[in-house]
Amino acid sequence: MRPKIIIAILLSIPAWVLSCFNPNKVSSPTSANEASPRLTSAATSFYSLKAKTLDGQTISMDQYKGKKIIVLNTASRCGYTPQYADWEAFYEKNKDNIVVLGFPCNQFMGQEPGTATDIQAFCQKNYGVTFQMFEKVDVKGSEQSPIYKWLTDPSQNGWNSDVPSWNFCKYLIDENGKLTHFFASGVTPASAEFKKAID
Repeated sequence: MRPKIIIAILLSIPAWVLSCFNPNKVSSPTSANEASPRLTSAATSFYSLKAKTLDGQTISMDQYKGKKIIVLNTASRCGYTPQYADWEAFYEKNKDNIVVLGFPCNQFMGQEPGTATDIQAFCQKNYGVTFQMFEKVDVKGSEQSPIYKWLTDPSQNGWNSDVPSWNFCKYLIDENGKLTHFFASGVTPASAEFKKAID
């Protein structure tokens, strides 16, 4: 096959397909591209943000001050959906010091089509989820939620530009509201890279 044809094929592959080849990707300020200057402090505070829960209540992120925060985009019909059980068990074990915040998203192959009521029922019935779940949002694109805008815009969070490439990507925020890590879909609480980051 000619090189030009191979290049044309590769360029036609959607980014989310390519991302599936690296489901265990981890990013942190120290792994950022050395060719570009890394910011050391966020221009906007994560604690200034708010989001609506599945029940329609508005929650301010400042209520999580002093705890580590894990933000993940979820879906009910994904191969990674069983991670709900992993993150619920992790939350139950560590909830005095760590919170898990779930944001349903329907942007990846339409794998979260349900209403807020559907999502809540699914999470409770199948996985007994007790960590905080929020209303369905866009995690990328023109309608990107303010939470994910902060998480993916270096001018706001200080360094990171990684946008979720699929369902169940994770962001780790420390006790002072500083974004410290991005983890791709395949990373779970049992993954060595996550354990190292959380210590």
